[in-house]
Amino acid sequence: MTTGAILAGGRSTRFGDADKSVAPIAGVPMVRRVADRLAGTDGPVPPGADRASGGDAVVDELAVNCRPDQRDAIAEALSGVPLPVRWAIDEEPDLGPLAGIGNACRAATEPYAVVVACDMPFVDPAFLAAMREAVAESGAEAAVPRLEDRWYQTTQAVYATEPAAEACQRALDRGDRKVLALVDQVDAVVVDDEAIRSLTTEQTFANVNTRSELDEAERAVAAAVDAA
Repeated sequence: MTTGAILAGGRSTRFGDADKSVAPIAGVPMVRRVADRLAGTDGPVPPGADRASGGDAVVDELAVNCRPDQRDAIAEALSGVPLPVRWAIDEEPDLGPLAGIGNACRAATEPYAVVVACDMPFVDPAFLAAMREAVAESGAEAAVPRLEDRWYQTTQAVYATEPAAEACQRALDRGDRKVLALVDQVDAVVVDDEAIRSLTTEQTFANVNTRSELDEAERAVAAAVDAA
């Protein structure tokens, strides 16, 4: 049993004045597109197009992390999503993704959370399912991807909810907001470059930080829908 934890509490400073979590991509708010891919109800957009659009959810519920002022707009964007939605509201905003992951893991009712940032509209649900399986088989507390010569992809990873929540809180209590503080404190399986490329493509990690990247995402979705 797995919770889909969507992180949406960032300030989107490079995006302009608007909240990018509800910015539309081909008419669908970005946070909803992520939720739909986890639920298996998105369009046939790669990577993982079949799983994303096949009605086969990879999670049993959603836990949405956001600031209090975002909740109404995000709730509207998620209206009708075919999964239970729980809220992980940042009581103290602007502490970064480490706090967001901790809050989402505390809100989750399932023992594992698939964490995805709201600005990753091409997340591959089949890849998430593979990471969840890797955690189950190894008995580890996390599975974290790492492309060659790149940062750990901590905001598209799988965490055991209780150990992750505790690790996040310990780091914050000592004044450490670096998200790698979480990885350092849990028993994590690193999904390396070779394994990632055998399961999916780098597009699963593509995020939308700027208006130009939003335009690129629009074009990618349109091309995939036309091809389908």
